[in-house]
Amino acid sequence: MAPRPEVRDTSSPTLDDAHTAPKDSVILPAYSTEDKYEDDPWNLPELQDNGLKWSELDTKGKVLRVLTASVKFILLVGFLYMFVCSLDVLSSAFQLVGGKAAGDIFQDNAVLSNPVAGLVIGVLVTLLVQSSSTSSSIVVSMVSSGCEYTHTYKYTWDTHTHTHTHKHTHTHTHTLCIFIIVLEVQSAVPVIMGANIGTSVTNTIVAMMQAGDRNEFRRAFAGATVHDFFNWLSVLILLPLEAATGVLYKLTKIIIDSFNIQGGNNAPDLLNVITDPLTDAIIELDKNVISDIATGDPAARNKSLIKIWCKTEKITTLVNITVPSDANCTTGALCWVEGNKTLTQINVTETINLERCNHIFVFANLPDLAVGLILLALSLLILCTCLILIVKLLNSMLKGQVAVVIKKVLNTDFPFPFGWVTGYIAIMVGAGMTFIVQSSSVFTSAITPLVGIGVISLERAYPLTLGSNIGTTTTAILAAMAAPGETLANSLQVALCHFFFNIAGILLWYPIPFTRIPIRLARALGNRTAKYRWFAALYLLLCFLLMPLTILGLSLAGWQVLVGVAVPIVVLAIFIIVVNLMQARCPQYLPSGLRDWDFLPRPLHSMAPWDRVVTSGMAFCGARCCCCCKCCQSTDDEEKGLQERKKSLEIYDNPVLTRDDEPQETSKETMKATQL
Repeated sequence: MAPRPEVRDTSSPTLDDAHTAPKDSVILPAYSTEDKYEDDPWNLPELQDNGLKWSELDTKGKVLRVLTASVKFILLVGFLYMFVCSLDVLSSAFQLVGGKAAGDIFQDNAVLSNPVAGLVIGVLVTLLVQSSSTSSSIVVSMVSSGCEYTHTYKYTWDTHTHTHTHKHTHTHTHTLCIFIIVLEVQSAVPVIMGANIGTSVTNTIVAMMQAGDRNEFRRAFAGATVHDFFNWLSVLILLPLEAATGVLYKLTKIIIDSFNIQGGNNAPDLLNVITDPLTDAIIELDKNVISDIATGDPAARNKSLIKIWCKTEKITTLVNITVPSDANCTTGALCWVEGNKTLTQINVTETINLERCNHIFVFANLPDLAVGLILLALSLLILCTCLILIVKLLNSMLKGQVAVVIKKVLNTDFPFPFGWVTGYIAIMVGAGMTFIVQSSSVFTSAITPLVGIGVISLERAYPLTLGSNIGTTTTAILAAMAAPGETLANSLQVALCHFFFNIAGILLWYPIPFTRIPIRLARALGNRTAKYRWFAALYLLLCFLLMPLTILGLSLAGWQVLVGVAVPIVVLAIFIIVVNLMQARCPQYLPSGLRDWDFLPRPLHSMAPWDRVVTSGMAFCGARCCCCCKCCQSTDDEEKGLQERKKSLEIYDNPVLTRDDEPQETSKETMKATQL
């Protein structure tokens, strides 16, 4: 079409204007009222204040504004507190639902010796318990100790009082526990890598709560999945390197052997001091049950994860027992023969329950699964509600000069030549904040809505997330320092492997701007999920459930099967990536048939056919199955509104002024409008 002449009057033409226009006036072709060139959706939105300035307010207005801001701030802190507590309860719910299954998964040492299977098991277990700290503590307990063998026999002991001597006969299962290594440290490194991946699913779920606004969802989902891409890319490089050379294991072994490390205090409770009163009133768990199952304790399988007695006391007494022969005597204990009986002495520990817990499920006679499902629904409801209210409050508070100051502080770099320092300061801030809240999931889930509403840019959220990875490992190191002397070295080595894995990942994907590939991948995924919002759920299912389960099944079948299936898939994926890059940058070097993917069926190179299937399925659900699919109805209303606006604009189309080589609309609506 010919270039459009400049238009000074932007008012819409009317029929009267058309009749009264002079003959020599130029009739301009119609154009759409929608912006042809939209703003970049990745630009941070301007949060402007449409209200009165502070200087224009009277005394009453100033008092009302201060009171309103104070109430909003108090509500924001309260909702943030409930948000953090709901994340804690969500983790407890997942442990009740899948905690024992996680312990069973960890029990198969033959599978864990395979690095790929160990990585996938780390992802799945962390997904089940929703806490990398819990899965890491299970690995530490497996690296530290386990029980060697168990004997069951009858024994008698005498209880002496001042006046009487009582003889007791009982059947006792005596478990002789020796500190043996259930899992080698070198086999535990891939599991720790998998735990690092699994912990990033929480903030991805949080990002899906902002799917109402397309641009907010684009930014929030990219801000959440940049953590996923960093972890997956780090594993793709470091897992083969570790399997081939054992670099992390050897490095941490040198550190442990070089320093005389002694046990210290446990990690300080900072945020837990504030959140525990509420979460402990809802549920308390005995997390040692999962570790006991993983280390092979048969008695732990019948125990409940729900803690009933919060205050107990253990009393250990030395008693005489009858054993079948001298070979069954406890090593180092006194052993003697009386008549035809062989006696020895063992320590019998009796646990006395002193005080019950105070949570709401202490008297509920419900199985762990039922309590877990109740807490799962409750925590998700509170999580979604608090997140929506937090976003609404932030949108109303971050306006005017406040928004300008906050955005400048968070997103402005230092002046040249010190601009590169800003990212590393952000990494330290992320590490410090994660150390304070003692959970990388809490910190990354808290900044995800801020990325969505445009307060924090994706480029700034990336180093904050990397710092969060460092902060959660420092907490694990302090926790390992509190381990007993016989398990201190192995516990600390596992924690150091986790620490140096994240340090190596940062060195790979951050210092040079060209290597910050996770940001580009997260943007591409954000654009895709903003266009097809159902793709976010598909991404979660594929990356955190279906793909790990498939790899685990292939690993169980043997490394020959895993290599035979995985290698062709990897080669095909590399070929597709290379061809896509060449299509975008240098298509002239490709054969004519590979310069586009049009030779393939459309569902294989476009998501539009799949989108129609999903949309029609959701519309069917909203029309036939239930009335809760309002998102489908709103989408249909939007499409109808767009069609109506298109029809209303077509009244100004003048096909006479178009060129002959341009396609013309021949629909009935266009013909009617042209006749009018």
